[in-house]
Amino acid sequence: MALQNIGAGNKDDAFYRYKMPRMITKIEGRGNGIKTNVVNMVDIAKALGRPASYTTKYFGCELGAQSKFDEKTGTSHVNGAHDTAKLAGLLENFIKKFVQCYGCGNPETEIIITKSQMINLKCAACGFISEVDMRDKLTTFILKNPPEAKKGSKDKKAMRRAEKERLKEGEAADEEMKKLKKDAKKKGSSGNLKEVALKQSSKKKSVHSDEDHSPAFSQADEKEAVYDDSDDDIQWQTDTSVSAAQQRIQEQLNAVTASMVMLSTNEEKPKSGKNSPARAGKPKVNGHANGVDSGNPHQELVDEIKKIVKKGSPAGQFKSSLQTLTGTPKEIFDALFEALFEGVGKGFSKEVVKKKNYLVAVVQEEGSQALLLHAIESFCGKASPDAVKEVALVLKELYDIDVLEEEFIVEWYQKGLNGDNKGSPIWKNVKPFVEWLQSAESETEDE
Repeated sequence: MALQNIGAGNKDDAFYRYKMPRMITKIEGRGNGIKTNVVNMVDIAKALGRPASYTTKYFGCELGAQSKFDEKTGTSHVNGAHDTAKLAGLLENFIKKFVQCYGCGNPETEIIITKSQMINLKCAACGFISEVDMRDKLTTFILKNPPEAKKGSKDKKAMRRAEKERLKEGEAADEEMKKLKKDAKKKGSSGNLKEVALKQSSKKKSVHSDEDHSPAFSQADEKEAVYDDSDDDIQWQTDTSVSAAQQRIQEQLNAVTASMVMLSTNEEKPKSGKNSPARAGKPKVNGHANGVDSGNPHQELVDEIKKIVKKGSPAGQFKSSLQTLTGTPKEIFDALFEALFEGVGKGFSKEVVKKKNYLVAVVQEEGSQALLLHAIESFCGKASPDAVKEVALVLKELYDIDVLEEEFIVEWYQKGLNGDNKGSPIWKNVKPFVEWLQSAESETEDE
């Protein structure tokens, strides 16, 4: 069965993860009884995460025709003869209104009916709550036929926790059994050895004299035998629990990221030295480069980057221009982010999309993703509350265009929760997106 990306805006993205089957229709009947059968409506609805009765009813509402979905047979009929292209266009409208998040466009949303009988879409990626237009005819049908309470993330998490606990209990029971077996073997082997030694020594005493022959098993030999026997039973194992695996991954990532940052810092240091060409070429006024007061080096960097941005240089020249600036990579990234988005409030994520080429240009070297995440954190500490609320949308946009990778985002989030800045509201806003990343990873592992 041919597949296509969910949402017309994503049709050209070869790496888009959300897909659905292409619509297949069949004209049935004649005359007044002619109907259009959407053959694979059940598969399409399953891919969209919506009941097939919703999509079928939407077709009927938009076409002004009777429509019916049979739950038993899984057949979807719309009265009249309708082209596949026409129905596919109506399906795209349904996706925009009742599936995709109004904030980030992600199709992984859940329908929520409020106490005041309003329909909302909650995004699993960015946490945005989209308010559906209640003037649409389908909303009445949805209120009368609410979606079934599917096993949500809480149920899945509870099942995972129960499975982890069961595995831990099983491992503990296995360890206990191994210890008991080892103790039993030690006791049994030492008892058998003593009996054998006594029997052999008594036989030898009766046949030979004590002076000519010594007992077959001395105390030292007995100890060595017991030790060897116990050593053979030891099985060296690696802790394969989920928590231990995550800890090992975390340690490796921490080590790798630290080395990356150190490497990039060492590469930049010669450029910021006293005798570097970058410094030597800059005119000095009153002892300061470019005639700017060096009382605030961060603001100097911000102003210089703003000048570079105004020139409108291509990505390659923009990157090389940044390399001529004085300062550590961390200072340059912080200043870059502030220069690009200073004063932005509501609409922060849209501004990031507009200026994404600048970020793509600089996030290419090893260790640069961690620096960019730190720059976002620093910027949110100074930005308006409206901008901070959209930080999850910003991360998703950067994740979708492969500027940021999942492992770096999760590592940054976990460090932030336990760091000095753990009281910042940024972590609360980022939490839904990180949980979505982790749940998506666990689902792919299960598949």
